Amino acid sequence: MAQRNTWQRERVREALADARGFVSAQSLHATLRDENTGIGLATVYRALAGLAAQGGADSLQSPDGEALYRACASTGHHHHLICRSCGLTVEIEASDVEQWAKRTAESHGFSAAEHIVDIFGLCATCSAEHGAPAAGMKDVEERDAD
Repeated sequence: MAQRNTWQRERVREALADARGFVSAQSLHATLRDENTGIGLATVYRALAGLAAQGGADSLQSPDGEALYRACASTGHHHHLICRSCGLTVEIEASDVEQWAKRTAESHGFSAAEHIVDIFGLCATCSAEHGAPAAGMKDVEERDAD
């Protein structure tokens, strides 16, 4: 059943587009509450679930088990690099992962297999701020210089 496009759903969509990185329904609801929209938490959950089902939002489970959402910038299958500190999210293609997932599924007799790969870490900026080395950054910088 298709969801009606109400002003509440549109406002949730706009708030999600304005958010930086992945956000929880509760966090998005708090933003909307602070704006005195009158939009309830249940409406936010339903709108986010609808957006995710229609491809308008990415959805993932945080390392803590919480559902997080982000306005989707890509239409095709993709993966994410997500900063645990600031929430910066980078959409990536990962052909090696695609090939591995297909081979692994087939070797165990599975067909029509689907997968989700989200990599959590610290972005280069947060790594520098936290004093942690950004693994591989020197290699990336050298490769980009070529």
